[in-house]
Amino acid sequence: MELIPTQDEVIHLLRETGALRDGFFQFPDGLYSNQYLQMALAFRNYQHLKTLSVGLSRKVRANPEIRAIVSQLSIVTLAVGGLPVAYGVCEALRAKRVYWAERDNSGDPLRYRPFIDNEPGEKVLIVDDILRSGKKLRELRRLVEAGGGEVVGLAVVVYQPNPEMVKFDDLPFYYLAQLDSIFKTADDTWPGLKPGMEPTAVWQG
Repeated sequence: MELIPTQDEVIHLLRETGALRDGFFQFPDGLYSNQYLQMALAFRNYQHLKTLSVGLSRKVRANPEIRAIVSQLSIVTLAVGGLPVAYGVCEALRAKRVYWAERDNSGDPLRYRPFIDNEPGEKVLIVDDILRSGKKLRELRRLVEAGGGEVVGLAVVVYQPNPEMVKFDDLPFYYLAQLDSIFKTADDTWPGLKPGMEPTAVWQG
């Protein structure tokens, strides 16, 4: 496998580790899909995590503007799913630091840990494992910018857009693989669904 794995190589790795599954799945937001991706299954193997992190970092480093500031770059992510790849990308880039935002309880706003905040003018690369709807990443971006930080890019391992996906057209966007999964609501017709077949409820992350 090359330093930047191909789309097919990433998908093969995800299937091999059980991280990518086909079936009939129901997400907490009410959407249904024919594919479910749980990156934690791929990240259990450190070598897989390193391969994906290094590959993603290489795509980011290809941007000359980011490459010029990498020693001052902060990697900011969402707890807990984005933490492994955030640290992997930070190590591969030799960026300055990593920190993250989280919620105390469901429905609470994202926040940093006590005594952690953005510095005015701080250059930030937002990193996560998956981009589906992008709603949490949009909230994270707002948190960074409210603290005076400047988001210079967004990088994820897998881009799996659903119909509700937030647009980040104004940011450099990097990913290793794209999944063109089917997403439907409860009112939609699901082709090939057998009578009485129930969806498997899964986590959003």
